[in-house]
Amino acid sequence: MLQHNKISDSDLRNKIKNAEICFGGNQKLKIYGTLQCASGKRMKRENRVFFLSENEAKENGFRPCGHCMKPKYLKWKNGLI
Repeated sequence: MLQHNKISDSDLRNKIKNAEICFGGNQKLKIYGTLQCASGKRMKRENRVFFLSENEAKENGFRPCGHCMKPKYLKWKNGLI
């Protein structure tokens, strides 16, 4: 897990370009989603974290986003994950 406020913008762009970061999340709400999610783009920088994989997000106690990951969110909500 990588916190947004502890990485420079250029390093962040490079990590995304090199597929070292594939998902973003909200540290306070414990929600993760895709980097293109409109909800994720609106969150405060100090709350934003990044993950290499979904497994990394799940291992850190995060749940799928209800907007950009609707099918996985519904499975999580119904207790299937």
